[in-house]
Amino acid sequence: MPEPLAACPSPRLSGRAEVPGDKSISHRALMLGALAIGETTISGLLEAEDVINTARAMAALGALVERWRDGSWHVHGVGTGGFRSPDNPIDFGNSGTGARLAAGLIATSPLRARLTGDASLRKRPMGRIIAPLERMGARFDGADGGRLPLTLTGARDPVPIVYELPVASAQVKSAVLLAGLNAPGTTTVIEPVTTRDHTERMLKGFGASIDVAEIDGRRHIAVTGERELRATALAVPGDPSSAAFAMVAALITRDSEIVLDGILLNPTRTGLFETLREMGADLSIDNRRESGGELLGDIRVRSAKLRGVQVPAVRAPSMIDEFPILAVAASFAEGTTRMAGLHELRVKESDRLAAIIGGLEVNGVVCRSGDDWIEIDGGRVPGGGLVSTFMDHRIAMSFLIMGLAADEPVEVDDAAMIATSFPDFPQFMQRLGAELTTGRQQ
Repeated sequence: MPEPLAACPSPRLSGRAEVPGDKSISHRALMLGALAIGETTISGLLEAEDVINTARAMAALGALVERWRDGSWHVHGVGTGGFRSPDNPIDFGNSGTGARLAAGLIATSPLRARLTGDASLRKRPMGRIIAPLERMGARFDGADGGRLPLTLTGARDPVPIVYELPVASAQVKSAVLLAGLNAPGTTTVIEPVTTRDHTERMLKGFGASIDVAEIDGRRHIAVTGERELRATALAVPGDPSSAAFAMVAALITRDSEIVLDGILLNPTRTGLFETLREMGADLSIDNRRESGGELLGDIRVRSAKLRGVQVPAVRAPSMIDEFPILAVAASFAEGTTRMAGLHELRVKESDRLAAIIGGLEVNGVVCRSGDDWIEIDGGRVPGGGLVSTFMDHRIAMSFLIMGLAADEPVEVDDAAMIATSFPDFPQFMQRLGAELTTGRQQ
């Protein structure tokens, strides 16, 4: 059943908090732990629906996955090529990352698996991973347009490939690299635009033979297959995509100051930080440190008067998940903000660009858009609208943040799917001082 939720104009936000563990790193930690020899220990794992589905998927493929009472997760891997055919279809729920990366992980193993997901995931394109994985010897049988549910028959004699990404996609890059772990020789991915590099960093941490080089302005990532990975211990840093909601909330709510501890600062994920600073955000980073090959730090945010900016298309891959909340920030910024390079938003949990436009317009914000761009005229936000979320967790959270500083409350038609990435989001925001209520549903 839908769970309507509304956010009301709120007084100042304050406090110090930790956001949930990074979702991208959590997925990858479970997957590589399932493939490694020995016991991988993971602390700070994001215990949200998307990640729990990945844990279940790894168990279905033969790994032993346990959660201990202290909150840590322990994965006993099966070794390269050691996965087995699951007894039942593997359900990834709402997670495109889980489905696409797992498809790569098992595509070069001689097994058969049925992959499926919820109604939203079944609408999302899988052809972008099917094409390279079929070149490596896997076979896919599924719905029209290469969508879930899919039956994957892994390659008995996998073939390494050199694959140039036609679109900037960390998921496609990762799927091919993970497939290369069980293929003979070297599998290489060439990306013309740098995307988030968690897979490359984590593969090194697990002892994979991987080389990254820049040649003629393009990144070449090469992994040598048929090598065993070694289990390790990982601490998952705070998710910058989740931190973004509280950050923007503090910026647009008067007299606010918050600190978010232990946030991932990977350079391929900090596009929003750079953009908010250009808009005039009062944002500082303290206690920079490193954990598991990743940079992290504590982010202090104070309310500020924002101004409109031009967000270049080249920055889109480093903040692709943050455009909904950036659109909210732009709504309160003086002047016009233009964002470009947004074509990837069309194939997220929803047509995320269309969902952003709908949410802005129903709350009185003037905007213009094209296939891959949007312009937002900021300033005063009337609010008072009911936002259609289209089963998209980031749309729901973003427009709830809008309601904290709009003239009138903002309601979302369904907040249930927020649990896929940020299970206690309402309680988290309320602890900082946000006023959230059950939906008004007029």
